[in-house]
Amino acid sequence: MTVRLDHLALAAHDAQESARFLAEILDLPEPRSAPPFIAVDVDDTLTIDFAVPPVEFPGQHVAFHLSDDEFDAVRARLEARGITYWPGPGYREPNTINENHGGRGLYFDDPGGHHFEILTARYEGSPGRETFLAVRPCAAGSAPSRSRGRRRGPAA
Repeated sequence: MTVRLDHLALAAHDAQESARFLAEILDLPEPRSAPPFIAVDVDDTLTIDFAVPPVEFPGQHVAFHLSDDEFDAVRARLEARGITYWPGPGYREPNTINENHGGRGLYFDDPGGHHFEILTARYEGSPGRETFLAVRPCAAGSAPSRSRGRRRGPAA
């Protein structure tokens, strides 16, 4: 049996804003309306669907495996927008990258409090596949703030 991820639904305080942010940073097609979701087409087989739930929610972690050129382009877009990124999930050493597993990686937050990761080499022990999408819950207590314009991370 072949099992593949078809879509991933992520909660958002502003579905349009979160979808637009992800599409712009990853250079994906313009988000589209797919009520009750705003969908971002990652490729021909996977969408990330943002929706506004009626309850508070924790941010989620999503990792994207990219080529070296794609990684450089995403990093440049983050820097051009003044978006802080980190080499790991602990919010230490802002605007630096890691060189784990023989590649490069970084973490950044979206406006809705999700913690995205981009990496150029898969984690050791991961199956050797062409595409990679990992989803795991954020640490306890890391729910995004309801305050508009605030992002998680170290205190200023």
